[in-house]
Amino acid sequence: MRIAILIPCYNEALTIGKVVRDFKRELPDAEIYVYDNNSRDGTAEVAREAGAIVRRETRQGKGNVVRSMFRDIDADVYVMTDGDDTYPAEFVHELVRPIVAGEADMCIGDRHSDGSYSKENKRPFHNFGNQLVRKLINTLFHADLRDIMTGYRAFSRRFAKTMPIQSEGFEIETEMTLHALDKRFRILEIPIQYRDRPPGSHSKLNTLSDGIRVLKTVFWIFKDYKPLAFFTAVALILFLAGLGVGIPVLYEYFSFGRIAKIPSAILAVGFMVLATNSLTCGFILDTIVRHHRDYYELLQNEFKG
Repeated sequence: MRIAILIPCYNEALTIGKVVRDFKRELPDAEIYVYDNNSRDGTAEVAREAGAIVRRETRQGKGNVVRSMFRDIDADVYVMTDGDDTYPAEFVHELVRPIVAGEADMCIGDRHSDGSYSKENKRPFHNFGNQLVRKLINTLFHADLRDIMTGYRAFSRRFAKTMPIQSEGFEIETEMTLHALDKRFRILEIPIQYRDRPPGSHSKLNTLSDGIRVLKTVFWIFKDYKPLAFFTAVALILFLAGLGVGIPVLYEYFSFGRIAKIPSAILAVGFMVLATNSLTCGFILDTIVRHHRDYYELLQNEFKG
């Protein structure tokens, strides 16, 4: 089977050569693609010398790179990893095996089961962010995944060629997981070891800005994929606000037979109208999403793997 190793890169000249050589050693027949995302440190030259097929993606952001990779590269099995040498290449066999056997559509390299991520990662807020996003997604989709945001994954051809990628940056891993859960793809987690970047290599992640982007992605996908739950929650908040404002007005009316707090009465009615509209939107959008899932399933049936 044709196996493609996909390595998005931005200023990883210090480590990319070792990463390419490690994967060549483990999978000598695989094609290794390094997509250079406007690096300024000679990443492309180092990767080419190590034996990788080097291409360039000018649109900045990991999501843009992965979108181009999935569109351009033709293979039976896709393996995505990072160019910073944090994911050991020797685990690639365990990630690829279930895809080749037809047992999974996406295999996730789980960094948390053996505790290596919390031990090796020197950015405590990243650990906190990972756990927060994991709990949110597992709650929303009734799942039990341990590592939502890992960058070490293997995909089937069906998954890679039918996933619509909307993300531009590092929230791409979260989007992949959400898409797989929503479309009922088979997900398998494989425990791996994680190691921190070597000395001199610097992360491109910004804890605050990238964390906000990931949470925004979860928020919008919650709205798009679970509209009934989302708009019901909004309606409940508006309903409670309406009760909070309206109860004193009702008490005044039933006690004295008149309403002196006219602005409060108008505000309470407004909250209740908005709550009703939100609930109605939830039902309508939920019907649309269900039809969209049906249409996606029909497209899957027509896909020629």
